[in-house]
Amino acid sequence: MKLLMFQARHFSFSPYERVLPDAAAPDAGSQVRVADAVVVFVHVEPQDVTGAAGLETKFVKNVKWLAGKRDLKTVVLHSFTHLAEESASPQFAETFLQGAAARLRRTGYEVTLTPFGWVCEWELSVFGEGLAKVFKAL
Repeated sequence: MKLLMFQARHFSFSPYERVLPDAAAPDAGSQVRVADAVVVFVHVEPQDVTGAAGLETKFVKNVKWLAGKRDLKTVVLHSFTHLAEESASPQFAETFLQGAAARLRRTGYEVTLTPFGWVCEWELSVFGEGLAKVFKAL
């Protein structure tokens, strides 16, 4: 799994184009905007399937670690299949992201997921410190 994480001043997105035929349709013309958030671009790889339980723990710890550096309580999870050459199945990736979101919510985070199976338009404003931009391979 590859993570590209940002401490964002703000992040906004709106669905642009469905790329998976079975993807649920988001609200038409919907745009979501969050402020003071950790935005995580997530690439789930084939080898992640075998260690999913431990991987979710590592994932959540990394997100909480970065959020804690600025005391952020808002998280956005965005499936981003451009950080490695191979991807896990869309079904596994979506299930993983839903599980990680639920786990973060149970510990007090407000979590938004971008529409799975859709390409989104987005705007991202990131804080300037080097720690505001983190890449992790789990």
